[in-house]
Amino acid sequence: MDAVSCALLPASCTLCGSPLPQLSSVPICSVCWLEFPIQTGSACARCGDVVEIPGLVTKIPSVSFCRACRLAPPPFVRAVAFGLYQGRMKAAIHALKYDRLHPAARRLGRMLARAITQLAGEAPIEMLVVPVPLHGARFADRGFNQARALAEQALRFLRKSHPEWRLTLASSTLMRLRATESQAGLNPRERRLNVRGAFTVSDKAAVAEKHVLLIDDILTTGATARSAALALVRAGAASVWVATLARARMVNAERHLRAEKLEGDHGFDNHAVTEALQHEVSYSSQDQPSF
Repeated sequence: MDAVSCALLPASCTLCGSPLPQLSSVPICSVCWLEFPIQTGSACARCGDVVEIPGLVTKIPSVSFCRACRLAPPPFVRAVAFGLYQGRMKAAIHALKYDRLHPAARRLGRMLARAITQLAGEAPIEMLVVPVPLHGARFADRGFNQARALAEQALRFLRKSHPEWRLTLASSTLMRLRATESQAGLNPRERRLNVRGAFTVSDKAAVAEKHVLLIDDILTTGATARSAALALVRAGAASVWVATLARARMVNAERHLRAEKLEGDHGFDNHAVTEALQHEVSYSSQDQPSF
C-alpha cells in the first residue's frame, strides 16, 4: 500500500528533498531525523553556552560558567537544550514555525523531553510548565505558539518516562505586553533592550512560591529567557528553569579573550564590562528569531 500510495501521491522530505518511501503526516525522512546535531562538549552550567577555552571557567571543581553568566548571572537557575540550532534541527524548527508543519511538534517534543530530563535530580519534581508567549498579533498571524505545542508534546512523554514528576502546563501564566521587534538580525545588546519589560505574569498568586519550567524552541543570547524569567521571579516564583529544543552555539572565541582583559581591568560586577561583552559576542544563527 505504501508503494502504491507513494506512486500515486509522491512526496519528498521537507528537509533534504529525498523521496519518501511511505506516506506520513510528517514529511521528514528517517535519515534526517538521525542527523539532528546533539549538543556536546563543555558547556556553561548556567546557560548552556559553550565553554571552549581552558582556564575560562570557575575555580569550583566540575563546574564551569561562561563569562556572561559570571559577570551578569541570569535570573534562571539553569538552561538546557537537546541540540544545536544548525543543520537539520534549524530546518525542522523553521518548518514547524513558518511552514506550519504542525505534526513535527510530536517528534520534536520528544527531543525537548529528553532535554528536560537533564534536570532530573536537580530541579524540583513539581513545577509549572510555562511556554514563552507570542504577542496577540503574531499569534493571530502564525495561528499557533510553537513553544506551547512543543511543551504539550514533551509533557506527554515525560508523564510516561518520569511519572514521579508533577509538571503542570500553565500556558496563560506569562503574557507578552507588547509586540517586540523580531530578534532576527539584532546584536546581543539590541536583543536585550528589545525584550526588556516585555513580559508580565497574569496572576501572581498562581506562581507565588512555585517552581517554574520555562519552555521555548531556541535559546541564542538568552535575552528573552532572562526577561521572561525576571518577570516570573518578580511575581514571586521560587525558581525558574529553562528548557529549549535547540541552543545557538557561540562562534566568536575572541569574546572570551576580550573578557579576560576586561575582567582584569574592571572586575566582575562592573556594568561597563557586561555592556562591552554584549557587543563582542556573535552566534552561529542570528538569522532567525530566537529565545
